[in-house]
Amino acid sequence: MADKIIILSGKQYSGKDTVAKILLQNLTNFKRIGLGDAIKLEYSEKTGIPFEEIEKNKHLYRQDLINLGNQRRSEDKNYWIKKVIQMPGNIIVPDVRVKRELEFFKEADAYKIRVDASRETRSERGQLVGETDVTEVDLDDVKEWDYVISNNSTYENLQAESIKLAKEIKSFLAGK
Repeated sequence: MADKIIILSGKQYSGKDTVAKILLQNLTNFKRIGLGDAIKLEYSEKTGIPFEEIEKNKHLYRQDLINLGNQRRSEDKNYWIKKVIQMPGNIIVPDVRVKRELEFFKEADAYKIRVDASRETRSERGQLVGETDVTEVDLDDVKEWDYVISNNSTYENLQAESIKLAKEIKSFLAGK
């Protein structure tokens, strides 16, 4: 079972994974485990497509991954969360996408981060697919994040903001 949990949320191409990577460089006692990783691993097992291929060409498989994720959630709303939460140690989950996932992690006392970027910025970073899917819009109205990063600028600005955030998280966790 995970000891301490940091979660990130945001729309596709908002910069969640980039923020997670910077946090991992600064919070070395944490490891990354994504809900999406569990979905990709299961999709890989089902289709025979190597995980690395799915990871490299996410845009080609995004709709199938969304469908599999939603299918398993319809069978058990906490299916993917249960897989991830079983990881030992401190974890960063960079892809919380729906309210039930958020509520589950709130109950686990996770530190909650939202990464925001405009649609224009996100479309410059990659092909936007499934923009109206529940996994893209369910958390749009949520306001109770511990930290919100606006990522409409340069990588250097995002890096500086993420390093500042890592320091804040260290202070937050030290107080627990």
